[in-house]
Amino acid sequence: MNTLTLTVTGMSCMGCVNSVKNLVGALPGVTQVEVDLASGRVEIKHDPAQTETSDIRAAIEDGGYGIKD
Repeated sequence: MNTLTLTVTGMSCMGCVNSVKNLVGALPGVTQVEVDLASGRVEIKHDPAQTETSDIRAAIEDGGYGIKD
């Protein structure tokens, strides 16, 4: 398992938090998604053999959120 930490922009409420959790959690190999609304920090535990970092980033961005690099 790998742990990926991203800073996601555009989240303003718990609805956004749940949306990001659902977008990322639906990907194969993702076992845990922790979101901190105040900081925008999203920590994802995933199996890199099933889901690559680029897939996770695309799911978040396709959901209408941004990612700070």
